[in-house]
Amino acid sequence: MPYRCGVCSKEISSQARHVAHMKIHSRKELFDCTVCLKKLSSGTSLRVHLRTHTGEKPFECTVCNKKFSQSNELRVHLRTHTGEKPFECTLCNKKFSNGGHLRDHLRTHTGEKPFECTVCKKTFSRGGHLRRHLRTHTGEKPFQCTICNKKFSNSSALHIHLLTHTGEKPFECTVCNKKFSQGGHFRAHLRMHSGEKPFQCTECYKKFAESGTLRDHLRTHTGEKPFECTVCHQTFSHRQGLRIHSKTHMT
Repeated sequence: MPYRCGVCSKEISSQARHVAHMKIHSRKELFDCTVCLKKLSSGTSLRVHLRTHTGEKPFECTVCNKKFSQSNELRVHLRTHTGEKPFECTLCNKKFSNGGHLRDHLRTHTGEKPFECTVCKKTFSRGGHLRRHLRTHTGEKPFQCTICNKKFSNSSALHIHLLTHTGEKPFECTVCNKKFSQGGHFRAHLRMHSGEKPFQCTECYKKFAESGTLRDHLRTHTGEKPFECTVCHQTFSHRQGLRIHSKTHMT
């Protein structure tokens, strides 16, 4: 079983290496990166860090040939091939292939959300979720479709979009055999058969099968009208209301 550093959370393959690694945290000498001036605790750490600037990836997976800049990253990656999951949650016994995923998972039990948006103060349990959220403020869309060049703020949205080009519909309803390209649409469809309504209004306690329907309903309480006609600037609480209204300008 791998060891994990209690200071920097790095995974270490043996007890001897763990002991050697812990010594770098007690050293006072620091090594400066000449590119970005970041300070590193050891010469080895500096060499590894420099690969983020050079793009060097000397560690290659013998199964799929994917390359990595750190041996630790390769070791974690290999578990995707072996299925090994050495990190186990002591609360629900769910297992994970790396310590970082276990750490993220534990927050679902504790409710901890240590990552805060500096713009709107919204908090998140994972750093990745915060990074994705920040793009709603910056408008950044770093994921681009290679077929039509449309851009997206996250990789999941790009993956879903690509299905519109391939026509692939991997989600099939076992009740009526209808197929869907998106898991979310598939799950919403299943509720039509089950009658499940998991989304409840906190104002009037009415329940809905889809989160979008609840979102629309909440506007009946808040009075919010986010859909504006570009011709006469009349506002509407529902997109459908705006669509119907827009036709009056076409006659």
